[in-house]
Amino acid sequence: MADLAGEIKRLTEQVAALTARVYRLEQKSSGAEPQPERSQATLEPHREAAIPAPPPAGTMLVPPSAETVSYAVPAAPQTAPPAPTQARPVQRPVSAKEQPDLEKKIGQYWLNRVGIVAILIGVSYFLKLAFENDWIGPAGRIAIGLLAGIGFVLWSERFRKRGYAAFSYSLKAVGIGTLYLSLWGAFQIYHLIPAAAAFVAMIVVTASTIALALSQNAELLASFALIGGFATPILLSTGQNHEAVLFSYVCLLDAGILEMAAAKPWRPLLWGSFAGTMILYWGWYSNYYSPDQRALTVFFAALFAAIFAAIPLMTRYARSTRFSGPSITLTLLPLMNAAAFFLALYEMYQEQTATLTWFALALAAVYLVLANAFARRNPAEDAKVVQLLHVAIAIAFITIAIPLKLDREWITIGWLIESAVLLFVSAKTRTNFLRYLAATALALGIVRLLFFDRYNTETLIFNARFATYAVAIAVLGGIAVLGRRHASADEKPFLRIAAIGVNLLALIALTLEASDYFDRMMSAGGGSDYHFYQNVSLERGLTYSAIWLIYGAVLMAVGFRNRSAFVRWQALILIAFTTGKVFIYDVSQLGGSYRIVSFIALGAVLLGISFVYQRDWLKLSPRAPDKSAQETP
Repeated sequence: MADLAGEIKRLTEQVAALTARVYRLEQKSSGAEPQPERSQATLEPHREAAIPAPPPAGTMLVPPSAETVSYAVPAAPQTAPPAPTQARPVQRPVSAKEQPDLEKKIGQYWLNRVGIVAILIGVSYFLKLAFENDWIGPAGRIAIGLLAGIGFVLWSERFRKRGYAAFSYSLKAVGIGTLYLSLWGAFQIYHLIPAAAAFVAMIVVTASTIALALSQNAELLASFALIGGFATPILLSTGQNHEAVLFSYVCLLDAGILEMAAAKPWRPLLWGSFAGTMILYWGWYSNYYSPDQRALTVFFAALFAAIFAAIPLMTRYARSTRFSGPSITLTLLPLMNAAAFFLALYEMYQEQTATLTWFALALAAVYLVLANAFARRNPAEDAKVVQLLHVAIAIAFITIAIPLKLDREWITIGWLIESAVLLFVSAKTRTNFLRYLAATALALGIVRLLFFDRYNTETLIFNARFATYAVAIAVLGGIAVLGRRHASADEKPFLRIAAIGVNLLALIALTLEASDYFDRMMSAGGGSDYHFYQNVSLERGLTYSAIWLIYGAVLMAVGFRNRSAFVRWQALILIAFTTGKVFIYDVSQLGGSYRIVSFIALGAVLLGISFVYQRDWLKLSPRAPDKSAQETP
């Protein structure tokens, strides 16, 4: 019996040890911290509890089954694994898994790049030494540059195929730049090849870069081609006028970039193309343009404008990521293109307003056709912004065309009407971006009206200046009144600024009309009669006070009628200013009869306003408590 009990005990200990080992292996494979080894003393009570009593005599011994083991030995697996917060101290050594990552980064990336830079520096120093000592002639130097450029491009493909795209593109940039500079040196420095050969070679480099960009779907490579393409005429400049060759090349380059933007969503390329075209055009214009070249220059300027005007029709419709509505490529770029083209025409025809008028009307018709074509191609609701924007551009050209035959102050009216149209389109389409453009046009119009426009008026009220002020007042009034329906909480203060602007412009317009009236009176008076001029000056000052006082009274009446404290406060400020003028300035300047009329009129207006406030028609005073209500039980 003793041997049987000992055998059972040994078997039970082995099963317990195996169970604990299996548990530790499972914990280790699942990533959890394994339980520390239990000591013999710790396991001993469980073992004793797990040892069954000796079986009766004659009972057959059956090997312990799986159920028996799991039931008999609960000691090892019963304890739950420790919580993660209690497992280890905060500072733990870098695991074996993390060490190879940092080592791999240093070995495969950092050392590789530093090594490439070191080799390039060494090679450049070698070439510099070779050039200085005439070891390599000019042809050899250009050949080395061309081979190095091609080598960089081919070498970069190995990195791209292995998944190192960013590093591959950096090598391509070095190689493409080396090719351009080598061709530039072959033509400009060493004069080894003619300009035509260098030009064709650079076109080949640009076309190859575009082909790589399209095949690899890499916008970065397309930007390399764009920069190199527009740099080519600058690098190969001979100081001579080659307008037809230069602008033909730029047109082909712009058309190629437009085709790329139509096939791929690479809209930033269009902005780069527009900027490059403007730089080359105005650079050529400032150095080489002459009136005898005007017909050819207008032809190429029209081609440039047509290419960029086709952007909304050629590219896919896209929404802006910063503003509500379409992308700025479809909104701001057409505006800038139209403005740049008309500016180019104005520079060439500024003395021929009749021709400019016909150009403006033709452009208005073109943009109306573009608006209709875009609406048919993009029937989406939010795409109407672009359509209405083209309509606004057409209206702007019509607005400019009419006054070109009259006077330049109508440009101010054009800006003001353009701002109103843009605000209308913005409100209808809920495009916040157009509101910024409208605010810019409105600010330009008002600043030009107040500080730059000069008028020679011959009639009272019915003249160009008062009409321009009337347009500005109408636009600001429309913003103040109609803007309440569409303005956000942040835009509400601008509505009040517009209302104040209406009153200020109206006062300035009326005051200027009075001033010009008395100026004409003085001019018609002739001679050097001092008393005549003094009387006219006194009448001028009295008229100013009367205009301001009457306007303040009307403004106060409007404030009472509409129950608007904001309007009434404007009236009070204006009346207070006029009162100060009467008491301080008019008393010393006006004669007896004028002084009497001035004070009586002022007193009557002030008493009338005071009476309205005393009657409390607006119920501005706090109401007294209702006694009848208080006495009711």
